[in-house]
Amino acid sequence: MHRFSPVPLYAAAALALACTLPAHAQRVVHLVVPFGTGAVQDTVARAINNELGRALGATVIVENRAGAGGSVGTSYVAKAAPDGNTLVLAAASHHIAGYLYKSLSYHPLNGFTGVGYIGNSGYAILASAGLGASDTREFIAKVKAKPGAYNYSSAGNGSATHLGMAAFVAMAGLDMQHIPMKSTGDAVNEVLAGRVQAVTSSLVGVLGYKDDPRVKFIGYTGKQRSRFLPNLPTVAESGLPGYSFDSWFGLLAPAALPRAEVERIHAALQKTLADPAVQERLARLGIESKPMGVDEFNKLLKADWDGMGAIVKSSGAKIE
Repeated sequence: MHRFSPVPLYAAAALALACTLPAHAQRVVHLVVPFGTGAVQDTVARAINNELGRALGATVIVENRAGAGGSVGTSYVAKAAPDGNTLVLAAASHHIAGYLYKSLSYHPLNGFTGVGYIGNSGYAILASAGLGASDTREFIAKVKAKPGAYNYSSAGNGSATHLGMAAFVAMAGLDMQHIPMKSTGDAVNEVLAGRVQAVTSSLVGVLGYKDDPRVKFIGYTGKQRSRFLPNLPTVAESGLPGYSFDSWFGLLAPAALPRAEVERIHAALQKTLADPAVQERLARLGIESKPMGVDEFNKLLKADWDGMGAIVKSSGAKIE
């Protein structure tokens, strides 16, 4: 009797789709998102995958492989064949994992090559309206007046939302308790309800609350103001000089991917990002996109890897 192993649903779907396509379009590219459906990276991946597929002459399937802070899906890509058919849509959390987890089966920087920069998104720091702070300077003053009395929430220990706020707290010399939640949405809800005094979130998660009387946007974490919230000062200009925290989004491939294939995918991504429909989708997510060459993107990755190490160290975050 023959025994057959079950085929994963995503593999079966890719196979079925490939069988229905003409021979010249049967290449399938797996765009791995190392987080669940609805996460920011997932939303970005689904904003570009169809147009990227057309530019590549392939079918680009978004494949969610969540777990262990993104390391499950990322490890899968690191070990994949370097043929350009398996990519990961990465962001700041990609490098964070390298400093938080004691043993990863891959190196976040050396195990990959950057094939395409998508864009950048900063975070907004929100304070509960009950705190009575209207900007960064007032927030710092009120928290310093009552050491240990106030809390901040995040999407979990070691998440970007944790580290962004932890770096702020450390740099400002504040005494605040970290309250980890299961998701950014849960963390924001704690502030909306007034149970927690502050949270930092990517713009996509909080743009809908900019006029909500329950919270006050006290600062934008990027180096320059966001074009999506031009009236919101940066944290640096409104009370904490030198502070910045933001996230890049981009496509990474296994490190051994040949340069010619890197350039081919990069060119397809640039064509995708020039599409007005894609630009509009990314804008709705609060992502500022700009052209960036392969070498420039890889320099950005190196700088981010080095800088993220300092942020994680200052936060004291650890995951055993």
